[in-house]
Order: sequence, then structure tokens, then C-alpha cells
Amino acid sequence: MALMLTIVSITGSILLTPFLMLLVCIIFLASIGKSLGVRRLYVKTLLMIFEYGRKDIESSLKHRKKESLEDIDEGYSEEITSSEKLVNPPLTNGFVNGGRNNLISRDEGLIFVPEPPTTKTEEAIKEHKEKYKDFDLSNVFEYVKAGVEAIIEDQVTSRFEAEELKNWNLLIRTNRGYEFISWKLTFLWLGGFFIRYFFLFPLRLIICCFGIAILIISTFSMSILRGGSLKRWLNEKFYKMCFRILSQSVTAIITVHNKQWRPARGSVCVANHTSPIDIMILSTDNCYALIGQRHGGFLGIFQRALARASPHIWFERSETRDRSAVANRLREHVSNPKNPPILIFPEGTCINNTSVMQFKKGSFEVGSVIYPVAIKYDPRFGDAFWNSSRYSMVQYLYMMMTSWAIVCDVWYLPPMYQREDESAINFANRVKSVIAKQGGLVDLMWDGQLKRVKAKKEWKERQQEEFSRRLQAD
Repeated sequence: MALMLTIVSITGSILLTPFLMLLVCIIFLASIGKSLGVRRLYVKTLLMIFEYGRKDIESSLKHRKKESLEDIDEGYSEEITSSEKLVNPPLTNGFVNGGRNNLISRDEGLIFVPEPPTTKTEEAIKEHKEKYKDFDLSNVFEYVKAGVEAIIEDQVTSRFEAEELKNWNLLIRTNRGYEFISWKLTFLWLGGFFIRYFFLFPLRLIICCFGIAILIISTFSMSILRGGSLKRWLNEKFYKMCFRILSQSVTAIITVHNKQWRPARGSVCVANHTSPIDIMILSTDNCYALIGQRHGGFLGIFQRALARASPHIWFERSETRDRSAVANRLREHVSNPKNPPILIFPEGTCINNTSVMQFKKGSFEVGSVIYPVAIKYDPRFGDAFWNSSRYSMVQYLYMMMTSWAIVCDVWYLPPMYQREDESAINFANRVKSVIAKQGGLVDLMWDGQLKRVKAKKEWKERQQEEFSRRLQAD
């Protein structure tokens, strides 16, 4: 026993020095915004391992399938017929084709969307009646089909579930039991498990604690200073430095595009929303003012620390119903050209990074210039989406720190202005479509709050009115 303790003590002392040197190096490089390229080499190595795992999975499944066919009847041909392909879909990149993201191919004309009814001209009404003059009761089946499709796979529910992967990334939470499909993958998975939980996780946890401590100390120190150019300059430097350090607690690898369109002071920056770490990702390159509901606990400490150094907008839960009060505070903020750009996520909830859902119009009624930003995460290394109905904030951060890495692209887009004849809703939809197009995301009209509340009554009535028009056609 004494010999074992001696060996453990010597091993720990040998490994402790390199561990501390690596920790200091990571924090120092992050604080000055520099990189040696080690993380990108790490990501390329992971991609090679994932590709090897994909090939091993495919070969193992093909071998098992061949053995099962031989056991059933040795007289049958080993070739797979078309009917068998339908029962057993072909494997692509380690996963079966036809996953939940592409389960149904719908007729776009029959998808129920929450769009307001358009004012039809007499010619349009005449054309509508001409189209359905031979109305038959069997036409109801089109709506029945659309309704069944919505029950099987609607456009909203699937946006609040983790995105499916093409390649297995050696994480149990994103696999289909592949860790024991072959002895090679078992060893890969075990090696990855020890690296993530016994090396990366402790390292990242220490970095996170250090970043939070620096943030609290720096903001408290700046709270002593009076408002002025010196305080704004110090806030910008320490703000970005702290979030760069915090980004290393999840090994964030961020690629920023179009820096010439970085949001300017006294403006509004809007972005699609996937995770609470969206703020951290964007704050590594620019200083922002934040707007949101006031929280208690750990988030409350974080909010109060940020508010000491720069003008953020935190409102109470009771104020969320008073939109005019929040809008007035927002206008007051953007009216000062010295204030940092205010960062807003108009969706109001986290989406799984496959689509962009309805933007709330409040931030588009301020009358300020809008700087759109598109964020796209690579789910192969870690799923950044936060399913708040399933995981708490602590569980989510634990999953982030035990993932391989968080890899994402950020695109700054040209500033956009509201047109004279354009309503706030149309302006919001135009900005949303630009973000969706740049990020390769699906542009949806649905309100993301549908994951918490039922569909609005007027949306149901619009579909009923459209169907009644068909019934009234001569």
C-alpha cells in the first residue's frame, strides 16, 4: 500500500508541472487574443478519428448483416433487394438515412404557417373559385394528410431537440450504442472518455473559475472610476479579455468573418440564438451591452458584475409585460453614441441551430441601425444547443465542458435600416431571412415560444377561413 501511494505521489508531481504550465499558457494566450494553432490541429485530429470510426461502424454493420442473411437461408442470394432496402435503409456516414430531420417531404402549399391573411383582389378571388369550382369531399384528404404529417413531425418540436449527426463523435449522449460495436471503437471511446473527464474537464473548470474571478475583480475595480473615456476603454479591454478566457473553458474555436461590419457603438446587434454561450462567443471579438431579465443566484452575480462597468439593461419579471418601458430604455441606450452596441436575441428562446424562428418586433421599433450577426455551430465536436426544459444550467455547462470542443462560425453582416414604407414586423422578417441565408439555416415563421405555450387562436382561425373559402367555391 505504501509503495502504491509513493508511485501515485511521484506520478502526480511529475504531471503537475506540465499541467500548470499548460494552464498558464492557455490563459495568457487567451487574454491577449492569440493562438498557436494547437486547437485547430486538435480539431483536425478529431475529424480523422471520427472518419475512422465511421468506416469501422459501416464495416461492422455490413459484416453483421451478411452473417444474419446467411443464417436465415444460405440458399438465398446475398444481394439486397429493393424491398429489403426499404425495410433496412442504407447506412450513410454511420447513421441510417431518413432521420427525423428529413422524415417527411411535404407539399409546401399545405404547411400550416402563422402568416396573416392577405387582402385578395377580385381577380384573385375569381381565380380561387375557378381553381376549386369542382370541389369534392375527397379534397379534405389533403388537409387530413397535412395534419397527420404535423403530428408525426411538426416544424416546431424538432427545432428543440439535439441535431442529429452524420458521424458518431464518440460521445454516449449522441450515439446509438456504437461504443461496443467493435473492440477498436471500444478502445477509442474509453481513451476519449478518460481524456475528456480526467484531463479536459479539470483543466476547463479551473479556467472557468479563473475567468469568472478576473471578471468580478475587474468590474468591481472599474466601478470605482467615474464614467469617461478611460473607463470605457478599460471596460472594453477587460470585457473581451475575460470572455476570451471563459471561451477556453469549452475549448471554443471561433472563426469570425467580415470584420469590417462589426457592430458600432450606439447601435443594435441582433443574432440567432442557440445557447447562453452565444454571448460569450460574440464577446470575444467585440464589447456589447446586454439586455435581459434580472436573475438571482449565479446568473445574478454575473449580471451585477457586468453592470458595474458598463450600461446593461436588466429588467424585473413584472416589467416584461410593459413593453413600452423596456422599449424606452432601449431607445435611451442607443441614443448615446458612446454606449457599446446592445446585443439582442429576438427569437427569445434557444433553437437547435438548424433554423431561425420568429423575431420579436420590439428591437426593430427603436429606429436605430440594425447589425445582423449569424452564428453557426459545428455539432460534430459538441452540441451547443441548450434544451432548458430538459437540462439545468449546471448540467448544460457540465456537458459543454465534457465535450470535445465548441467550434463555430460568426458572420457579421452589412448594417440594415428600416424602410419608410416598412413595418417593424416586415423589417424583422427581412433581417431574419438575411441571417438564415448566411448561416445556412431554415427560415421559419413560427414563434419559438410554442415550445411552452399553445398555438394562438387566430392562427387556427386563419386555416379555418382558408378551408371555408374552398367550401364556398361554386
